[in-house]
Amino acid sequence: MEQEPRTVLETERLILRPWQDADRAPFAAIVGDPHVMRFYTGTRDRAAADAWIDKMIAGLDAGTSAFLAAERKADGELIGLIGTARIDMDLRGNPPEEIGWVLGNRYWGQGYAPEGARAHILSAWQRGLPELVAFTAAINQPSQRVMEKIGMTRDTEGDFLHPRIAENHPLRPHVLYRIANPARS
Repeated sequence: MEQEPRTVLETERLILRPWQDADRAPFAAIVGDPHVMRFYTGTRDRAAADAWIDKMIAGLDAGTSAFLAAERKADGELIGLIGTARIDMDLRGNPPEEIGWVLGNRYWGQGYAPEGARAHILSAWQRGLPELVAFTAAINQPSQRVMEKIGMTRDTEGDFLHPRIAENHPLRPHVLYRIANPARS
């Protein structure tokens, strides 16, 4: 029986926790950065960033997602989001949940995304999920490297054109990665 996602996860260097009002300004700065958001269809202004946080809070409350604020233990700084959520579109094999992350560019290349993602993967296995997937724009090599670092494998037969991205947009072609729960194999 699946249990609700844990609302706080800890790693050696991170606390993955529910969102707080104090996270709104730093999150808006992260998702307002064109370089951070280059593999999304655009940056987010403060209102859109707040709406994104509100959606993640609602998902936590409803038990449909665990996209958590990623806080660095050393200084309490919000570095971005890392988490899982139920999938709301058709993907090959109908996987139950996706895993994803968005970090401020000052925190790239330091292993935070894989570290936080591994904690969420362990939580997913503890909840009895059979697998997790991740997907991103085909041109997003940095996220694909993180997916491979955390043990995910590309499912080339599952690659797709993202239904919420306009035709002929360079971000529309997406790749799909998977990781299976070793206890369920």
